[in-house]
Amino acid sequence: QVQLVESGGGLVQAGGSLRLSCAASGIIFSGKTVAWYRQAPGNQREWVALSFRSGNTNYPDSVKGRFTISRDNAENTVYLQMNNLKPEDTAVYYCNLVPKPSSWGQGTQVTVSS
Repeated sequence: QVQLVESGGGLVQAGGSLRLSCAASGIIFSGKTVAWYRQAPGNQREWVALSFRSGNTNYPDSVKGRFTISRDNAENTVYLQMNNLKPEDTAVYYCNLVPKPSSWGQGTQVTVSS
């Protein structure tokens, strides 16, 4: 059974940084494309970072230059480094596989105060 556990969220002031972690059990991230998503209240879930199995990464314009996705294959963990956070980054953050997502984890709350 696949389990994804996100952690590292918290309350931070605008301009601050956070590093999120996504640990997996029941599946190996290596060789798979993984994404970070977020969902703010009243909004649909949106992707914020992609780590392709090729090693390439991609980001939407809203976070490009501020967010960085990385992996530690030995730890079977994917990270999201978020810098220069803005109030509009406030959301619950999730990770999952692409293009066939597994069961969603509980996510981790990120709150950015102005």
